[in-house]
Amino acid sequence: MIALHSKENQADVPSAELLAVTPPGGPHFNIMLRLTLLLHLLVLSLSPADTSMHGEEPNFYGDEATGYGPVFEEQPVETIYPEESPEAKITMSCRARANPPATYKWMKDDMEIDVNDEGSHYSLVGGNLVISNPIKTQHVGKYSCLASNMYGTVISQDASVQFGYLDLFSSEERESVYVKEGQGAVLLCAPPPHYPAELSFRWILNEFPTFIPLDKRRFVSQITGNLYISKVDSSDSGNYSCIASSQSISKSVFSNYIPLVPLAERPIRKYPADLKVKFPDTTALVGQNITLECFALGNPVPEIRWKKIDGQLPANHEVRMAGAHLHLYNVQFEDGGTYQCEAVNSRGKDYHTARVSVEAFPEWVEHISSIEKDLSSDYTMSCMASGKPKPRIRWLKNGELLDRKEMRFSSLAFDDSGMYQCIAENHHGVIYANAELRVFACAPTFEHNPVKRVLAAKNGRVVIECRPKAAPKPAFSWSKDTELLSNSTRVFIWEDGSLEILNVTRADEGRYTCFAENDRGKANSTGSLQVTESTKITLAPANSDVKVGENTSMQCAASHDSSLDITFIWSLDGRVIDLHKDSQHYERTPNGSSNGELLIKNAQLKHAGLYTCMAQTTIDNVTASAQLVVRGPPGAPGGVRVTNKTDKSATLQWSRGADNHNPISKYTIQYRDSFSTDVWKAATTSPADVEGNEETATVVDLFPWTEYEFRVIATNTLGTGEPSSPSLKHKTLQAVPVVAPSDVGGGGGTSKELTITWTPVQPQYYYGPNFGYIVAFKQQGNNEWMKVTVADPQANRYVHKDSSIPSSTEFQVKVKAFNSEGEGPFSLTAVIYSAQDAPSEAPVIVNGKALSATEAVVWWVLLSHPNIDGYQVKYWRNHEDSEGGAQRVVVPGTKDHTRLEGMKANSNYLVEVRGYNSAGYGPPSKHLTIHTKKAPPSQAPRITGHKLKGQSVNIAWEKVEPMPDEASIEGYKVLYRKQGHSTGTLYTTSKLSIDIPLTADGSLYVVEVRAHTEGGDGAVAQIKITGTGGGVMVAQSLSLLSLLLVALLCLNL
Repeated sequence: MIALHSKENQADVPSAELLAVTPPGGPHFNIMLRLTLLLHLLVLSLSPADTSMHGEEPNFYGDEATGYGPVFEEQPVETIYPEESPEAKITMSCRARANPPATYKWMKDDMEIDVNDEGSHYSLVGGNLVISNPIKTQHVGKYSCLASNMYGTVISQDASVQFGYLDLFSSEERESVYVKEGQGAVLLCAPPPHYPAELSFRWILNEFPTFIPLDKRRFVSQITGNLYISKVDSSDSGNYSCIASSQSISKSVFSNYIPLVPLAERPIRKYPADLKVKFPDTTALVGQNITLECFALGNPVPEIRWKKIDGQLPANHEVRMAGAHLHLYNVQFEDGGTYQCEAVNSRGKDYHTARVSVEAFPEWVEHISSIEKDLSSDYTMSCMASGKPKPRIRWLKNGELLDRKEMRFSSLAFDDSGMYQCIAENHHGVIYANAELRVFACAPTFEHNPVKRVLAAKNGRVVIECRPKAAPKPAFSWSKDTELLSNSTRVFIWEDGSLEILNVTRADEGRYTCFAENDRGKANSTGSLQVTESTKITLAPANSDVKVGENTSMQCAASHDSSLDITFIWSLDGRVIDLHKDSQHYERTPNGSSNGELLIKNAQLKHAGLYTCMAQTTIDNVTASAQLVVRGPPGAPGGVRVTNKTDKSATLQWSRGADNHNPISKYTIQYRDSFSTDVWKAATTSPADVEGNEETATVVDLFPWTEYEFRVIATNTLGTGEPSSPSLKHKTLQAVPVVAPSDVGGGGGTSKELTITWTPVQPQYYYGPNFGYIVAFKQQGNNEWMKVTVADPQANRYVHKDSSIPSSTEFQVKVKAFNSEGEGPFSLTAVIYSAQDAPSEAPVIVNGKALSATEAVVWWVLLSHPNIDGYQVKYWRNHEDSEGGAQRVVVPGTKDHTRLEGMKANSNYLVEVRGYNSAGYGPPSKHLTIHTKKAPPSQAPRITGHKLKGQSVNIAWEKVEPMPDEASIEGYKVLYRKQGHSTGTLYTTSKLSIDIPLTADGSLYVVEVRAHTEGGDGAVAQIKITGTGGGVMVAQSLSLLSLLLVALLCLNL
């Protein structure tokens, strides 16, 4: 807010910046203004020149003087009207507080809207503009509201009306995307036309709402909507659809499905990191949150890293979406600069840089506020705004643009009254400041602010204020009792009318009258002065010295005038102590009203400083101070930096921190590295003990080519202090590796292969760039080692293929690491064996036969090969199936037969058998043909009777007639079981009835009847019965056809 020149110039006009103000008023105010008006009219009749100078005096200085100009309480805002909105109207809000009430009109694209036009879509509801049945071609535009009354006009901020829409995706069929496993894929969203520009995107797989989970391997750009898969695998197969959502109009649309077909490739190839999502140069506004996107394709899945080229990443940053998003919160100017994202995997790296520029929306540094000013006085309205780019300032009076850069008035006239608006604008936005300027004139009056009764302390200083309301500014004079006062060495009359008296004595007591006079009249007001005894410190606080955690006290007592109350206020280094908020450490002792002793409990370092006791009455105050020294552990050292480094050491330098009045005895150095960023560890130093007078030390036993941060902690006899801020990150120099891979072994694999395996070296032992492995091997009995280089630092195996490698032969193998500095030591030598040969013989099938419509059994002669791990049996229908879709059964190498299941009824099957081991599969046997039996009957027996016969029940059923393609009936199976059990007593019979003994336990039993054929058992009929003495309860016998009909009916329902 701007500072007014002096208090007497402050108006009783309501501030245009406040939302709720009660307008000033009252009969006295109105009478004063009427007198002012009469006086002014008299002056005008005597001096016509004044009329031309000041303009005609407006009539709002009569009875309406309690009124005020419009102050906006609600203004129009940017509006997006959905084209598919069910509510066929737009309401633009506008409401202003004013007395008398404001009238309203609206502008569209700087042209006044005539709401009374025939056929107009516009109407006014209060100050609100309602657009009925909006039409895009007519009603898109920029709108503003004008509120007016007799005091002036203000214009609202501009607000646009736009029509929001989100079309459907194109109906064209999307082409299939074929990608080799291990390669990356990009599925294009291609969102449809839309407004506004902001959309959010998600993808679904196969059906809604199966959303694609986003992780290190999959990413959806919220800028383009595209789906990125860094490394495709078989699980990614399916149909993908992009969902685009507009939050502004609450609508989402789906794209047609895009089939993604991964193509199997063995072995899966590896690909270097390749950035496909790259954030552009970005402009952010101060206080905004922004997101930068980066994502890369590659196998292995790349890791995304972020950094700021010209400094540290801002403290208010967060990396999310497995590294693909860098969020910057509450952006500030210092966050601007060049940012880089880097994608890294074992095959390579890729990086991208772009700038983030920070600009700012206009913001007021100083703005206008409503004010009352004297007629003919000078006044300057001041508006200053910050922003980037620098905002342009414009001025309006009563809604009309003024061709002025500043509002400076050299002699205010009544015509200068009105509603003023200051507008600051850059290309990011616009802000408004509104205020009413009221020019007035009146004779002095003390009605609302008479001279008051004042108390003053003996030997002190007193100011008696004189603040009449008057315009122009009056001349002032004072009297004491009947004596007229004038300026002296002890008495001064200020320019604003106040009376100052120094070195007050009892003789100064009495009645004081202030006289004020201007060209419109004069007035006076009388108050009094009473002199009291001055306040004195009688017991001052004394300097104190304590250790951290101890208690101490500060004395303070004072004498004062008995007619006044006294309070004691304590401050530390000029800051008042809040005894309530800091009661844990401070307490006032209740030792009487004139004693202000302060107890300091459990003193900490922050409590050291200058304590000041102020003894205060309503008339005067007096202070006394003392120093408190708190001795404790040292403060944090500063400026830790690395001055020299080798492959295994780093020399540090730092600045001493505060010793807190106790000498530093030693320093401790800690470090953390890039492999354990959350853990600070104690460093080994040279010298081993760093004395308290040192400011440098060398950290030893570090790992080469490793990034470190260091911090220093000081200790004295009173304890250990806080650690310093970490140093900048430094990487030690490179060195030759010293750690060899462990667990070297291998063997097995495919014929003519030698497979060598090991446990990779941990990254902290790489000791330099271009890390990899040298694998050495030789056949038993040979003297010469063969060596190969593996460049992948994460590799854990090497397969040597050579047609001359004999099978199951002993080899010696060893592995060592290397980097750009050289080679490390070999591991221990291990003994492994080359892969055995795959079986060379085909098994001979002895026999095979069908067991039922769905099962068969096959036998073969075991192979004589010494290393058979097992046998694979394949079977498929001769004409209906392809060999590639054959069913398979795997059995151990000691087994010479197996059962084949899941076969189709009444079908010719081809069967083959082959042996296998770790080297692969042997040749297949000759094909054996097996014909499965016909299917059992699909019709269940229909139970026709059930009779009790003493301790048994007779169950009868109709004969089942099989269909032509079903097996002949050989008999019937009857299962008698307890309800809820799967097993029971099984009876077989060739008859159409059976007697079943009843159980005397009274439980519920189930009887199942089914036809039996060579193709298996047919459909089941079922009844439920109770034990002896109970009844028989027939369950509905359901054939297979019946069950299918019931299922279909349920589905239709």
